[in-house]
Amino acid sequence: QVQLVESGGGLVQPGGSLRLSCAASGRIVSISTMGWYRQAPGKEREFVAHSLSGGTTGYSDSVKGRFTISRDNLKNTVYLQMNSLKPEDTAVYYCHAITRTLGATSYTNYWGQGTQVTVSS
Repeated sequence: QVQLVESGGGLVQPGGSLRLSCAASGRIVSISTMGWYRQAPGKEREFVAHSLSGGTTGYSDSVKGRFTISRDNLKNTVYLQMNSLKPEDTAVYYCHAITRTLGATSYTNYWGQGTQVTVSS
């Protein structure tokens, strides 16, 4: 089994910044895509950003130019640098990883428990 542990959430004023981290642990052989989703109150969970193992990144239109995803493959860790935060960014942010574990023949989706990001003055 793989565990994804997020950290870095909190309360920040509009225009501020936060850096989220997600560390994967377990019997990991390889991780393909790592990414972030978020869910605001009363809203569906939505895609935020992802990073493929080869370095290709993708972003939701709502965060382009403000958020940056990066990863450290040796540490099985993905980061989300969030700048110019807006109240509408308030949500629980979930880490996601597509992972192959020792002895497995295919990849499996794993999700973290989420970390709260609140943007408010």
